[in-house]
Amino acid sequence: MNARTQHLDHPNLPQAADAGLLRFITAGSVDDGKSTLIGRLLYDSKGIFADQLAAVSRSKHKRTVGDTIDLSLLTDGLEAEREQGITIDVAYRYFATPKRKFIIADTPGHEQYTRNMVTGASTADAVVILVDVSKVKLAEDGSVTLLTQTKRHSTIAKLLQIEHVIVAVNKMDLVGYDQAVYERIVAAYRAFADTLGLRDVTAIPLSALSGDNVVAASGNMPWYRGPTLIELLESLSVYNDAHAAPLRFPVQLVARHNGHEANDFRGYMGRIESGKVSVGDKLIVQPSGQQATVKDIVTFDGSLRTAVAGQSVTLLLNEYLDISRGDLLAGSEQPATLLKQVVADLCWMSDEPLDARRKYWIKHGTRQSAAKLKQIDSILDVNTQQRAPGTPGTGLSLNDIATVQLSVQQPLAADAYADNRATGAFILIDEVTHQTVAAGMIRLDR
Repeated sequence: MNARTQHLDHPNLPQAADAGLLRFITAGSVDDGKSTLIGRLLYDSKGIFADQLAAVSRSKHKRTVGDTIDLSLLTDGLEAEREQGITIDVAYRYFATPKRKFIIADTPGHEQYTRNMVTGASTADAVVILVDVSKVKLAEDGSVTLLTQTKRHSTIAKLLQIEHVIVAVNKMDLVGYDQAVYERIVAAYRAFADTLGLRDVTAIPLSALSGDNVVAASGNMPWYRGPTLIELLESLSVYNDAHAAPLRFPVQLVARHNGHEANDFRGYMGRIESGKVSVGDKLIVQPSGQQATVKDIVTFDGSLRTAVAGQSVTLLLNEYLDISRGDLLAGSEQPATLLKQVVADLCWMSDEPLDARRKYWIKHGTRQSAAKLKQIDSILDVNTQQRAPGTPGTGLSLNDIATVQLSVQQPLAADAYADNRATGAFILIDEVTHQTVAAGMIRLDR
């Protein structure tokens, strides 16, 4: 890739005054510089307060040389994180520039905590995957070997339908800002991304420690003519397709008056996960299939004629129906699919392996039901992206990604995860320990 090709990878950036909110995460292997990168973003964009900076400066857990501020401590808040020099928990930080507001999730790189990365990625619009140039194996024959965690996090980003992938090739200062090294790594990642089917992939060479191409352009890499990381993040388009999707309203609570009112009040409380609802709309209650008509849309500030995705409201209906927590109100013309047999991509997140003999709960939206594993269709090899077929004795271990079939006791009103994140996702809970053991993405393509 020459300088001109690199420039063409980055279209002209919009100059909008405010591009709205962007949620993004950092992902990568251990000590790739994720926390330092976020600290640099906050520090260079003046997204931290003076007292925060003073507290970091006084920290006894110094991981830098001389008087240099350890910017990773801006997100590594746990004592264990500071002592060990690794990120354990997901740390969320908010900051803003004149063009956009951001919510960042700094996720762990250690393989043991991949489940935390899944949690942080579940609501992200973009992922910044850090690649440490000092860890990538560059063979003399021209081959490049990426780390397994880089491939695993990229695979999860694809499964979770994260729209934008930014490959931050970090610690360029350790290789003398060598363009050839950068281009070899980017070419290897793009080849892997093609096998995944990732479409929107943008690469940036940077050094989080010294600030090259994070907020300010680097004079050490004149061959790079693209935007800095913050410029790219400010320019990413985020389209909330939940507004255009069919109505999905999981009922969280049934609200009634205290029994002394003259007028009977029965409202169904919840958050509109997708679509919109208006007074007079015809709805279907799932899974029962009952028909209903919207009488009123009540909020704390009064009644509305129409409510849209993202709003929490109370719906009043003309009909007296048996509706309870766990039911789904959907548009009568485009209801969800009722499933008693669920095919899904499953990320196993428990130290205890999956045991087909154990009982699990499936938590889907506001509904919780008993679930049983029918079979494991295949297990994904994150390095080769090949799938090994499951056998009767096949199990799942920590961080395994598999396509499975589940039987559920009560039908789920669901959509494919690719069409609707809210009604296409679920978690599995161990019935005995009450621990979340897996996250799943429903498939309806078979």
